[in-house]
Amino acid sequence: MGYIARVQRGKSKGFIQMAAHFQRLSRQWRVAAFAALLVFGTFAMAQEFRGGHPQTYVVKRGDTLWDIAGRFLQRPWLWPEIWQANPHIRNPHLIYPGDVLSLAYLNRVGVQPGPRDETPINAVALSDVERFLKDIRIHERIDDMPYVVALEEERLRAAAGDVAYVRGLGDVQPGQRFAVLRPVQEYTMGRRRSCCALVGRDGLDHAGRREVDDWERFWTESMLAEGGVMEHLGYEMRRVNAGVVTRGEVGGIQVSTLLLDDPNREVRAGDKVVPVESIPYDLQFFPHAPTQQFPYQKAQVLAVADMLTSGGPRDVVALSVGARDGIDNGTVFSVWRVGNSVVDKVEFPGDYREEDLVANNRKLRLPDEYASHVMVFRTFDKVSYALVMDSTRPTRVGYELKHPDAPY
Repeated sequence: MGYIARVQRGKSKGFIQMAAHFQRLSRQWRVAAFAALLVFGTFAMAQEFRGGHPQTYVVKRGDTLWDIAGRFLQRPWLWPEIWQANPHIRNPHLIYPGDVLSLAYLNRVGVQPGPRDETPINAVALSDVERFLKDIRIHERIDDMPYVVALEEERLRAAAGDVAYVRGLGDVQPGQRFAVLRPVQEYTMGRRRSCCALVGRDGLDHAGRREVDDWERFWTESMLAEGGVMEHLGYEMRRVNAGVVTRGEVGGIQVSTLLLDDPNREVRAGDKVVPVESIPYDLQFFPHAPTQQFPYQKAQVLAVADMLTSGGPRDVVALSVGARDGIDNGTVFSVWRVGNSVVDKVEFPGDYREEDLVANNRKLRLPDEYASHVMVFRTFDKVSYALVMDSTRPTRVGYELKHPDAPY
């Protein structure tokens, strides 16, 4: 019994030693795995930085955060997530002229504060978007707005110091201020059942009525005939002037008198009139990816500013998505030319009818082609405005919007 007991105790002791050995190995493996994760995380973060970047950079007046981030980062829109300021700087995104930026570590940008005697720099130059912040807005409806019906001495144009006669203000009091807006274009977006989307940017006449040419009418009618849907996104309105009411509808007079006082643009009959009100807009923008990836034909470039069909860096574009789609200021998209569908002329060298090729899936879809990155700076319900930040090719009307990191 004594021998057997000693053997059993020996086995128990060996088992305990073996268990302790495996426990030590387990701890070592956990430490190794944790270290590997740290190395991988640091390596992954390091991939965000460009090679050959400067060790330090002194912020200058006129710099933008996007351009500075482009010196350090592969993806400039990620700077809010990567930049870390020194503890005594309250907001790491407020960078001032004179601040010294340095890459203290692989995964952070350190900031040595400068004199702080100027305003902080922005993600974009406000001069690029100022008129769209102050003078451009989107309205859902314009038919029921008061409007300029005539000008003094039956003039065709009126400027500061002239009088405009406004219909529809109703019971208005002298001294009230009103802004004069001009309808510029109506944004629509249609979806054809058979193939594709059609973005609309219809010019408006002096009374805000659509000026549709035969080509646009043909496409609209063909879309609706195929069971497509045309959605009204809003009217783009431009502020052209402002003034003070000097006389309301009194003594049988059916219009109000508006004395223009803004040396901005000339006023003409048909311009709309709305009360002057404070319209909030952002002056600081922090880039970030959209909250969702939109399906094809949902998020597109509606227009390029100044009635162009294509634009490049620092041009403003209108987008077919807005606040109702989860878009806010700072949202960054990549813009893509949608790939065409082509016939393989090697496999089908003869003449074929287009409808037969489509019906039999004889067309090949080509890949989309990257064009640019844009950042939203002004958001309305169904439409937003964005600035082209960088590009490899022109940004055109009808191009598709995707996540900024979309690979295709």
